[in-house]
Amino acid sequence: MLTCPHCSAENIEGADQCEECLQPLADSHLTSPATPVERSLLRAHIHSLLTGEKLPIAVPPSRPVGEVLKLMVNRGIGCVLVVEGGKLLGIFSERDALLKINADAPKLAGRPVSEFMTPNPQTLKRNAKIAFAVHNMVVGSYRHIPVVDEDGHATSVISARDILKYLSRDASALNV
Repeated sequence: MLTCPHCSAENIEGADQCEECLQPLADSHLTSPATPVERSLLRAHIHSLLTGEKLPIAVPPSRPVGEVLKLMVNRGIGCVLVVEGGKLLGIFSERDALLKINADAPKLAGRPVSEFMTPNPQTLKRNAKIAFAVHNMVVGSYRHIPVVDEDGHATSVISARDILKYLSRDASALNV
């Protein structure tokens, strides 16, 4: 059984929220943070990373991968979202380009990006904890996560670089 840290009610192990007070239990199994940086990652939400928020670059699934690669280079971005009718279908990243296309880029340039994207990417909401994003990135071996609104529409993308910038700012503020 899992004891709710908010109201002390007993809940079934693995429950997402307390049956009694409806508070989230997602991070109640975690050990206490050992450092100020760990404390910050467990406390802060993804929206803390979204300074100067930019809309994510989205392309339709039929866009030729050669055009998508040029777009990524010209914009200096590591990924694009593949979207159709407002629905997130996949993500195409530098890693996809290296692993799935590589030296065959000229030969495959006219093929649709949907053939090379990572379908159904992991997404998070703005109120998710940064620690959860880091965990997902490590476990999934990826560096970008689309951030979605309540309707599932992508509103931004966070990257490992965004997390490192946050940690750098936060560590400076904490004198770590």
